[in-house]
Amino acid sequence: MNPTRRKLLAAALAAGLLAAGPASASAAASTSGPRESYAALGDVHVLKIGRPSAKRVVVLVSGMYGAANGFRVLARDLVARTPDTQVWAVDRREQNLADLGGFQGGDPARYYLDGRYRKSPTSSRARSWGLKVALDDLRGVVQAAADHGRRKVVLGGHSWGATTALAYAAWDFAGRPGYQDLSGLLLIDGGVHGAFAGEGGTIHNAPEEVRARLAAIEKGEPFDSYLSQGKGFGARPEQAAIWYQLVAWYAHRDPHAPSVLADRLPEKLRPSRPVTNAGLLGWLVQAAPGTAPQLAVVSGRLGDDGDWVDDGMTPLSRVAEAMAGPAPGTFEWYWPQRLSLDLDAVDPYADTESAELLGLRLWHARRVNVPLYAFESGLDKGTELTAARWVVKHSRIPRATYAGDHAMKHLDPLFAAPGRNELTRTLVPFLRGL
Repeated sequence: MNPTRRKLLAAALAAGLLAAGPASASAAASTSGPRESYAALGDVHVLKIGRPSAKRVVVLVSGMYGAANGFRVLARDLVARTPDTQVWAVDRREQNLADLGGFQGGDPARYYLDGRYRKSPTSSRARSWGLKVALDDLRGVVQAAADHGRRKVVLGGHSWGATTALAYAAWDFAGRPGYQDLSGLLLIDGGVHGAFAGEGGTIHNAPEEVRARLAAIEKGEPFDSYLSQGKGFGARPEQAAIWYQLVAWYAHRDPHAPSVLADRLPEKLRPSRPVTNAGLLGWLVQAAPGTAPQLAVVSGRLGDDGDWVDDGMTPLSRVAEAMAGPAPGTFEWYWPQRLSLDLDAVDPYADTESAELLGLRLWHARRVNVPLYAFESGLDKGTELTAARWVVKHSRIPRATYAGDHAMKHLDPLFAAPGRNELTRTLVPFLRGL
């Protein structure tokens, strides 16, 4: 995600589509469908969907503000079509800071909106939670998924998660290139080398800009508060996240009842007429004026009665289930500013001066030699696939699959109904061919 994407996040109603991270490491199994569990693995948490005996594991990483539950419905669709595949969705270590206790009761709005939740203390350690920390954590996940070489591992991600996956492949882990851990790479609406250029933004990663940003992080707060401040939710980084998870929680549990939260929203965000719980969620993710396409879905419309009418590719119920959580959540409460800086510096996909300043070990980009799959929505007007082709041309990647659906918004690939999801349709044969 580039700086323009961050600005648009705060400028759009969908910018608050955030959900919480884990409150505990307890496992949770689905009562129907594929086997599911959620548990700690070192300093991170992993949502696992599919058979533990599967011969192939797809490890997925979220983008900015994203978290494991954003991949749940997509993972279910994938393992249903490729039984030899298990999906692992990763929650970064900062997810451990979120207090999800209020979602376990019957009145979460009171717990969170009245400020009773546990707020994360500012920690100097979090100022160093950049790409090196994220990739070291991720390597532990990849190695566990490989099970001493008994299973193939495909690493991928959405938005800046795709950037993270490519960084892993090029990274030097104490003399071992990251790509040697992998059997494939999967990019969903993201990447490097201008993948986000279609938004028209400029990435500030020149050496002098890196030095200035790094100095600001060392002196300031470790987490990004732009979303909450930009939408008027407050000064704390988690406040926008809490609001939108609450909206999804009620939409998931009682979708057609009159909205519990509409009258408590900041005035500029409120619908102009009464809505249901589902109507309010649909309003925020698609219908409200100024909804950002990069954080929206093509779901439906607000009916005359204030309820939500599903007539798009992404049923609102799938969005509500994922975003309601509570553990894991769909989006992070606390996003490290250092991670933003490092991911901006990764964009050239080379060992640049800025990468060296930040200690980013991108030493093997030209030698990456595993198959690649890349998918783009209509968000960036084609630049994701252009960037993916550049990566293939400037590496040893033996073959690549390129796919897309420009009718999709940025979140549709994660939530669209399987019969309407071009990502699912084209990714399944790629996985089967590995």
